[in-house]
Amino acid sequence: IAQVRNIADQLKEADPAHADAYEKNAAAYIEKLTALKTEMHAALDQVPHKDIVTFHEAFPYFAKEFHLNIIAVVEREPGTEPTPSELQETIEQVNALPTKVLFTEPQYSPAAAETIARETGAKIYTLDPVVTGEATPAAKNAYIDTMKKNMEVLKEALQ
Repeated sequence: IAQVRNIADQLKEADPAHADAYEKNAAAYIEKLTALKTEMHAALDQVPHKDIVTFHEAFPYFAKEFHLNIIAVVEREPGTEPTPSELQETIEQVNALPTKVLFTEPQYSPAAAETIARETGAKIYTLDPVVTGEATPAAKNAYIDTMKKNMEVLKEALQ
């Protein structure tokens, strides 16, 4: 929501002739995002398990908003495979969880997560941080649609 406001403000400053349109579009999108946030809270606030293991540091704001605890991150630096000691540490952290789940991202190799899953019996799920995608009119709802999919994945995984 803050990003939408910032983008609208910058567009209004750069193109004052169309400021009303930018403001109207931002307000409409913020309304959609607010509804999404409400829906996601209704779905995720009551999940019984709150501890998650993510693939990258892509979800700290998301986790904070929905009261999830990121107890481990598989790849601390994107594109850098974890060292054997980091992998062992993550395996130990996953083994301590009552519900053993790992969350990978679609744009990265799941090899490290598969190793952890093999060693712990954890189930692998995919969360999309929405960092890639097409900029086409057909993709205008891509963020909201992807976040709804993420919500469903989390609901299933954290039961």
